[in-house]
Amino acid sequence: MSGFKAFILKGNLVEIATGLIMALAFAAVVTTFTEWLTGLLPNTDDLFSDETGSFGAFLNALIAFLVMGAVVYFFIVVPYTKARERFFPAEEAGAAPDVALLEEIRDLLKTRGGAV
Repeated sequence: MSGFKAFILKGNLVEIATGLIMALAFAAVVTTFTEWLTGLLPNTDDLFSDETGSFGAFLNALIAFLVMGAVVYFFIVVPYTKARERFFPAEEAGAAPDVALLEEIRDLLKTRGGAV
């Protein structure tokens, strides 16, 4: 079970899923916006067609996007962040071991006369 917990909390699974949800919601906003804009333009091919977009549909999609964003943030992002902080506390502040090792190699190269 600890492996699953590490997979869920350390991996980018939640970030990718959240991004996908928000992208799909935003796609609906863009689609209704373009339908509304094209509905404003005169179209000689479909003079008797009622398939024009309306500003109400765009406004509805925009509000749905904002509500979806709030739901995703408060019900997915905030609990995920708190769980990640609880189970995997942040490392101590300071230079990362890789950075310290690279700085040591750089200093050794300087003392030996090598190019940096």
